[in-house]
Amino acid sequence: MIDRNHVIREFQKYTSAYNPSDPKIKLKIDHTYRVAGLCSKIADEAGTDPELSWLCGMLHDIGRFEQVRRFNTFVDADSVDHAQLSSELLFNDGLIRSFAPDLDPSSSQLLKTSIQSHSLYRLPVDLSKEEVSYCNVLRDADKIDIFRVNCDTPPEEIYNVTSEDLRNADVTPEVKKCFLNHTAVQRSLRKTSIDYLVGHICLVFELVYPISRNIAREQGYLQKMLSFQSMNQETLDWFEYMRQHVWEEL
Repeated sequence: MIDRNHVIREFQKYTSAYNPSDPKIKLKIDHTYRVAGLCSKIADEAGTDPELSWLCGMLHDIGRFEQVRRFNTFVDADSVDHAQLSSELLFNDGLIRSFAPDLDPSSSQLLKTSIQSHSLYRLPVDLSKEEVSYCNVLRDADKIDIFRVNCDTPPEEIYNVTSEDLRNADVTPEVKKCFLNHTAVQRSLRKTSIDYLVGHICLVFELVYPISRNIAREQGYLQKMLSFQSMNQETLDWFEYMRQHVWEEL
């Protein structure tokens, strides 16, 4: 049994130690609640338990708060793998007992696998069908809210760059190729600040469930991301191309 009110109280207690007035901390607190709600919504179509899926959403980014405290960035390549840190805090350090003390071993394993895997480029091939379903619910929900974050949060807070840098940057050819191939962008391919925004746009191609794609369309945040006004003519032309073709195969 998962007591949502208890989980929320414990989450509020945990995050209160990380200066909720810090824009990065507030961003991740708000993101957590939205992802949890999306997980519950997607779970029905995916055939996963809505309560356990909700808990996956509530705990998936628990390591982000330590990441910000230690490194003041969300960029894993410049700091730490936030998904792995989340798993370690919950299951190595025992933090999970604060949130769900009565969680059975099977549910605990599904939770751990989903959290560890939510930011991977591709899921491990040896997962069970049930594990894949829980992972995909969380990954879809996380991607959907990343579109919102890109519209509601200044780029300085997301990418640790200036607006001037973002508006003048070139899109790397390898990142353009990912869009053309309808795939996500591996972190190693991102070289410029605008590559990160294009990479987040490409997440739409990875949405698994029809309900996830419908939510992304209805929310309209992806369209706002595609309306980015670059001062770089080549980048501006590329965003026009993406606007015309993003929904082609979805």
